[in-house]
Amino acid sequence: MPAPPTGNPSNKNAPPASRELLGQILKKQGVAREGQIQEALAMQRERPGVPIGRCLIDLGFCKEHEITAALAAQAGLEMVALDARPAQETLALLDASTARTFRVLPLRVEGGELVVAIGDPTNLSVLDDLQFLVGKPIRAVFADPEKLKEIVESAYPAEATGLKAALAAAKGLQANADAKELAKSAPVVRLLNAVLQQAIRDQASDIHLEPFEDSFRVRYRVDGALFEIEAPPAYLAPALIARVKVMADLDIAETRVPQDGRIALSVEGKSVDLRVSTLPTMYGESCVMRVLDRTVVQLSLNKIGLREEERKGIQQLIDLPHGIVLVTGPTGSGKTTTLYAMLAAANDPSLKIITTEDPVEYDLEGIVQIPINDEIGVSFARVLRTILRQDPDIILVGEIRDRETATVAIEASLTGHLVFSTLHTNDAPSAITRLTDLGIDPFLTSATLEAIIAQRLVRRVCSNCKVDVFPDTDRLHELGLDADRLEGAKFVSGRGCDRCHFTGYKGRLAVFEMLTVNDTIRQLMLDHASTQRLREAARAQGMRPLRDSGLIAALDGMTTIDEVLRETMGVN
Repeated sequence: MPAPPTGNPSNKNAPPASRELLGQILKKQGVAREGQIQEALAMQRERPGVPIGRCLIDLGFCKEHEITAALAAQAGLEMVALDARPAQETLALLDASTARTFRVLPLRVEGGELVVAIGDPTNLSVLDDLQFLVGKPIRAVFADPEKLKEIVESAYPAEATGLKAALAAAKGLQANADAKELAKSAPVVRLLNAVLQQAIRDQASDIHLEPFEDSFRVRYRVDGALFEIEAPPAYLAPALIARVKVMADLDIAETRVPQDGRIALSVEGKSVDLRVSTLPTMYGESCVMRVLDRTVVQLSLNKIGLREEERKGIQQLIDLPHGIVLVTGPTGSGKTTTLYAMLAAANDPSLKIITTEDPVEYDLEGIVQIPINDEIGVSFARVLRTILRQDPDIILVGEIRDRETATVAIEASLTGHLVFSTLHTNDAPSAITRLTDLGIDPFLTSATLEAIIAQRLVRRVCSNCKVDVFPDTDRLHELGLDADRLEGAKFVSGRGCDRCHFTGYKGRLAVFEMLTVNDTIRQLMLDHASTQRLREAARAQGMRPLRDSGLIAALDGMTTIDEVLRETMGVN
């Protein structure tokens, strides 16, 4: 987070230029021995980008709290014991929402500085916000995270936090004040913190800030659907969006062109990344923040909605020595999550896995991940050619967008590599036609393509308000079902409750269509068969269509008929 104009309070807490190595600190503290440090370093060489602290934890040599304490010492933070609750006048210097969101506790004012306890030594950027809010220089000390959480939650009641309290405080700001000045004000900082906190609690995937002529709309996307929350006054829109731009290190003075940035936050003890995009509109800048919260994403084959036979089929694909496996579907259908789950299942010290992504959404320990940047010539095709000289076993290509990328992916497969990638097609058979449209010779496609997985995300019925229903005959006919044959079958729906924001849905699961490329399909490729012929042959070979997979999920009481129809519309 950029420093405010009044000075950077985190500088005095920053580690020295030549800081002591973490391993040396752990040895001094008697937590780890030299042999254990060397073993962790050896593991780190096999897992590029993974901190040595994580390696020590994974090897069983250190506990999480021991590494955290050593990181605090490395950052030059004084360690304190929280024996008593601070005085009420000190607690009053910080609002409840900020204290609970960022897990910070004001301890005392000393020499004109406010001394605050933090439990995450890697999150010193939060000190900049604190200086904004309290109007004093900040000095951080380190406290046991669990004890800190306990005192913060007892000292600051939950009813004093939240979006309503922040909105009430922000509404007192002057409507004619300068947006840049308002962006620095404590009420705006608190309001944005509250908006972010609520979105992360609701497990939102995106946050939309949208100015209009006479109104300002704030919406969250949860489980694929947008819903509106109580919005601030319209005159606060420029200030809130300017505050986002400050946090994302964007040019606050430039409002005429789109900008992109990133914000790293620690909210309620969770590390969260926000991808920020601003766009000029008729009535000011519109801002969308993509929430990347790894604690919400299930990077496991057992948790993404696969049925047992589908999971076994994907595991067989992961174990292939070479070939191409494609995951297809529209934007937002969960393709990246499925690929990450596949990589997580394949991840092993005996394999070298490299990914090229645009952008890298989540860090995968032990896997080399490369962000694409077309502006400087770092394209999928160019990076992919370089990757082949890095001795990989498995390669992930974020997306096959053009002939060049597809050609290099095929070359990689032909030279003994297993390649995972995505395509934007409606269903699995269409992916074969799409490759031909990109200019790939069917001979090469048939020689390298091993499987295509098409998928959609459907919303789960809320378990708190689930009730049994039986859809009308017309609905069943839309699914191509015989109502008489399904007589007595149980379906479910959600009535709507506080827990699901009265939508009847909470969470999502994927439904899949898996086309395994066998000799029959390969011959059809060579014969330039149409998508319809490929689809018919795949079904004859046992491929379960997307809509049928959705129906099974509905019959299992996991989703609704309406949701299956909505998500599989236009799929044959």
